[in-house]
Amino acid sequence: MRHGSYRSLNSKGHHRIAYTEFGESDNPRVLICVHGLTRNGRDFDTLAAALAEDYRVVCPDVVGRGASDWLADKNDYGYPQYLSDMIALVAHLNTDSVHWVGTSMGGLIGMLLAARSGSPVARLVMNDVGPSIPKAAVARIAAYVGGDPRFSSMQQLDDYLREIYAPFGPFTHAQWRGLVRSSARELDDGEIGLAYDPGIAVPLKAMPLEDVDMWPVWSTVQCPVLVIRGDRSDVLLAETAQTMTTTGPRARLDVLAGVGHAPTLMSDDEIALVGDWLLDR
Repeated sequence: MRHGSYRSLNSKGHHRIAYTEFGESDNPRVLICVHGLTRNGRDFDTLAAALAEDYRVVCPDVVGRGASDWLADKNDYGYPQYLSDMIALVAHLNTDSVHWVGTSMGGLIGMLLAARSGSPVARLVMNDVGPSIPKAAVARIAAYVGGDPRFSSMQQLDDYLREIYAPFGPFTHAQWRGLVRSSARELDDGEIGLAYDPGIAVPLKAMPLEDVDMWPVWSTVQCPVLVIRGDRSDVLLAETAQTMTTTGPRARLDVLAGVGHAPTLMSDDEIALVGDWLLDR
């Protein structure tokens, strides 16, 4: 694993985007893995290491998360900024074509990119997200995003994450410990915070609470798509996932039993599912 960064543009100036990279840096086959709303690129360490023989795998921390910079204007946290940053990443990697794995928000970023004319996204995995999200799920997420909890110990952080990420899984013990570590931000006073800017919630909370409807975007996606759904997910409903198989790019759908939002893509079976589909084997 290697660490890298590049600079991108926002309304107030420039910001730095950090990423981790696996595999040979001269491999022309590039896979970009993008995380969910409050997560970071380290969520993909297991998947990226497993696919490093076949790909140059790059896992960015979306701006405001992980090791990336925070934005001065919190209203810039949104898909236009994220799309701009990811196009800058593709240019930074000096490639014209990428495969994309996106969990939740990362899947929507991939979908929005894949819907654009001349998109570099050649194959897209959307992990537990689709063009429709019910407002009940939006409300659940909005209820905890934007808080700035402080913890006096890693155990307190562990307890907090077990509550808000209860649907997220499955994990081995070691994988869960890794997620807890990557979720932590050491504060100047010695306490522990979460590894994202609470300001990412500013645009979210300013929006009316309603169902998300991005079906017009979905209808213009041209590349092959694999949709993965946890069968207990409240974000990607069964009806939405099924409709994705008959509209737009007519995705392939795989449903994972006993998992909510969102599958971790860390188990051997999940890694095989993603790798086999991406590599068309």
